[in-house]
Amino acid sequence: MKKELPFLVRSRAPVRIDLAGGWTDVAEFCGKTPGAVVNVAIDLASTVTVLARATEVQRGEFGWTFRRRLEDQSVEIYSADFDISIEAKRVADLEYDGNIDLVKAAIMEMELPGGFTLITESTAPPGSGLGTSASLGVALLGALANYAGKPFLPAELAELASSIERNRLGIRGGKQDHYASALGGLEFMEFRGHDVKPARLVTSRSALRELESNLVLIYTGKSRLSGDIHQRVSEAYHSGRGATHDAIEEMKRVAVEMKESLILGDLDAIGPLMSRNWECQKALHPDVTNAQIDSLFELAQAYGATGGKACGAGGGGCLVFICGPHDTHRLKRALRKVEGVQVLPIRIDSRGLEQWTPPIPESFGR
Repeated sequence: MKKELPFLVRSRAPVRIDLAGGWTDVAEFCGKTPGAVVNVAIDLASTVTVLARATEVQRGEFGWTFRRRLEDQSVEIYSADFDISIEAKRVADLEYDGNIDLVKAAIMEMELPGGFTLITESTAPPGSGLGTSASLGVALLGALANYAGKPFLPAELAELASSIERNRLGIRGGKQDHYASALGGLEFMEFRGHDVKPARLVTSRSALRELESNLVLIYTGKSRLSGDIHQRVSEAYHSGRGATHDAIEEMKRVAVEMKESLILGDLDAIGPLMSRNWECQKALHPDVTNAQIDSLFELAQAYGATGGKACGAGGGGCLVFICGPHDTHRLKRALRKVEGVQVLPIRIDSRGLEQWTPPIPESFGR
């Protein structure tokens, strides 16, 4: 029996905090020795809604039924974050022009005929360094696959989202963000070239909740570094610059040590490990930090932070600190007084990608 395609679908995929090992998930940095990352998905997310635009709807004995009008192949896209609306008569008419190209690429990748409205929104700040574009890519593919009736595993959607960024849009980067969004939870990931081996970190529930309570996430008010830092770090790495190579290898070791500490529930070790990772990040490129970021680290240390690092590439976006249980509220209070800084909520998201088909409301068609 042929499955009825849905009228309305929604999806949600969380962003992540990279606690250790960022950069080592990039294929060119994990060819000889495996990359290693510890990250945690949090309850800031990208959401996607796909709604069939042209339908014939009837109310029957068992509720509403509908039929898509295949002759309508138009597409309407709306990005709530950027307040950008795009319409095209056909999917083939969509063009990459710097405006929400990731959305267009996902639609083209899924080879949909059109006839729908697609809406995107994210609760993470722009340029946060939390992997928002990967979160959006995973949410897009999850919703579009559901709408098209195509079955995918979460890890398959993570791979596809990464492939779209790399091959369709020419965006450099690794895969940890996509896997974190698709799988959720506290994860340790190993990377060899383009191969990924994710593993959920099994620690006690109390340790997980204590980690959640002791992390402090802030948005600096400024977007992170532009994508050209990847090019600069790559050039330094392949030119044989010792400091760059050593920093990347050290971050791999830090991630492995953090994995072991988390499994043991040793949260006291996490702060110093985050700080070791931060020193490595700064060694990659001078623009990873700046006067504002340095002053925020000094403030955090003065109010009890035992460690911290920039999320993503650095240079702006989000910073994450960890404190003892008696200092978290003091640090948050101090940071809220800094002009332009926003303290963000942290709730660990263990679900990863979610997809659902809401029922057609009773008010529909009135």
